[in-house]
Amino acid sequence: MAEEQVRIEIGFDGGQIMGAYVPSAAAEELERALAEGRDGALPLEAEDGRYTVSLRRVLYVKRFSREGRVGFTSA
Repeated sequence: MAEEQVRIEIGFDGGQIMGAYVPSAAAEELERALAEGRDGALPLEAEDGRYTVSLRRVLYVKRFSREGRVGFTSA
């Protein structure tokens, strides 16, 4: 079974906003790194590719609640 994907939005200190679908564990790791005040970069594997996020530049992370997605999925 595939890991659940969640939609996140990351706001950066220059005004840029990035949105992506990432595995739930990756979203939790990002939130944990920010809560602990870690510095450096955190790689995120997203649905559309790999991102490396500079933790010191992040102002906020929004984790969207589960939403219905249009289309067909396999159970």
